[in-house]
Amino acid sequence: METATVVVAPAPVAITQPPQQLMELKFSFAPVAKSSPATKAEPDKKKLTGGCGGYVLEDVPHLTDYLPELKSYPNPLQDHPAYSVVKQYFVKPDETVAKKVVVHKSSARGTHFRRAGPRRRVYFQSDEVRAAIVTCGGICPGLNTVIRELVCGLHDMYGVTSIHGIEGGYKGFYARNTVELTPRSVNGIHKRGGTLLGSSRGGQDTAKIVDSIQDRGFNQVYIVGGDGSQKGAASIHEEVQRRGLKCAVVGVPKTIDNDIAVIDKSFGFDTAVEAAQRAIDAAHVEAECGENGIGVVKLMGRNSGFIAMHATLASRDVDCCLIPESPFYLEGKGGLLEFVEKRLRDNGHMVIVVAEGAGQDLVAKGMPFANTHDASGNKVLLDVGLWLSQQIKEHFKKKPRFPITLKYIDPTYMIRAVPSNASDNVYCTLLAHSALHGAMAGYTGFSVGPVNGRHAYIPFYRITEKQNKVSITDRMWARVLCSTNQPCFLTEEDVEGAGLELEEEEPHMHMPLVEGGMQRLGQEQPVDVQRANGNGHL
Repeated sequence: METATVVVAPAPVAITQPPQQLMELKFSFAPVAKSSPATKAEPDKKKLTGGCGGYVLEDVPHLTDYLPELKSYPNPLQDHPAYSVVKQYFVKPDETVAKKVVVHKSSARGTHFRRAGPRRRVYFQSDEVRAAIVTCGGICPGLNTVIRELVCGLHDMYGVTSIHGIEGGYKGFYARNTVELTPRSVNGIHKRGGTLLGSSRGGQDTAKIVDSIQDRGFNQVYIVGGDGSQKGAASIHEEVQRRGLKCAVVGVPKTIDNDIAVIDKSFGFDTAVEAAQRAIDAAHVEAECGENGIGVVKLMGRNSGFIAMHATLASRDVDCCLIPESPFYLEGKGGLLEFVEKRLRDNGHMVIVVAEGAGQDLVAKGMPFANTHDASGNKVLLDVGLWLSQQIKEHFKKKPRFPITLKYIDPTYMIRAVPSNASDNVYCTLLAHSALHGAMAGYTGFSVGPVNGRHAYIPFYRITEKQNKVSITDRMWARVLCSTNQPCFLTEEDVEGAGLELEEEEPHMHMPLVEGGMQRLGQEQPVDVQRANGNGHL
């Protein structure tokens, strides 16, 4: 890491100071390591530090970092009739978004990201832009909306007429022809589920993709996909930069599980929770109508239980919610089977919601399986819903005087295949517009998303370094336990381990254990909203 100290006036930098003062800032830039089969390239980190209160700007790359002679042009939005009544056309150079919004009065200013939005100067003329859009990974609600708004935004706001879709995910760059996209061709696609362009997992060959980008003359590439796809986008950006191409590589993070780090939530999540309600409602009706009826609903959530948690809170008909972050056990005092029996005796029916990644260690003990992975490198999960249903049936077979009626519902592919709802449609529009504004302004190598309610440009490495997960020591999970009245199923060691892990990240969030094995956050304690539940709600 090379570090240089420079003295600059406050106007062009991302820290506001009185005009009469100068400030000393440290700008650190880690050059991209050359990739080889034996070594993995280090992420391209660009940071600005200084000013008062420990300010750190985790900046995103700009085309002028490696093309210093690049010309800029006035933003055509300043003459756009639709924006004539907007009081402030452009985002100011010093506007940033704080990663943490709740702090102590003595806390440092901390990490910030560049605020998204249109800039006064752009680095592409409208007639020179040749844009490409690709969707990768599994489908989720909102993909078509993002495609539509990228196309319409580029065309209607910036006058771009050369926009192309890459079919079939990353492989489509070198295995398929492109599809011309116009506002007319994408009209109405936001009312359909899935993706107009098709998608696939894996299959990324960075060199071939960049060869295709170069051969086809693309200078803006929009990549819509999950953390694996964003890692691919980072590799593409690095190769584009290494070749010195004038090409902005932009990511729009997507995951129905809501496990993308840093951002408040991922698009499609609200729609998924809403669609999950229909499955829970059906399970509740079935359970109420049967003798000692049990409805088991398996929802998406490979490593993070956000859909299960929020669907449970929204439903209020759920008696037990099981997620990957919170271990559970079946047999013995305080176990799940004891709770099921008690709830049936008390209410005559119950509904269980289980995330697909929950209890995988228990399932693995009870059945032989192959340790296989899909094309994206994700471990293939066993069907915890089917296994749990069987375990409950086996338990009550031993109690012939206690007959049960169990219905198992797996709405996984129904949930992710539905069109996005109104909330997600608006959200996808904002994401698409923020992405294209950044590309036109010359920024590259970034993902876009809301951080504490404000859209920001986030370096790829921040998006891909870890997954967002439900904190079982947070008030949001405590609300679920209060809503369902289920046991926490945790040993004291489980809770202490979760508390220690949290303490390593945010020391002020760790509180002593309370009676019953649950750890709570004191009402007076400041909380990192992002880590609290991934949606900014406390």
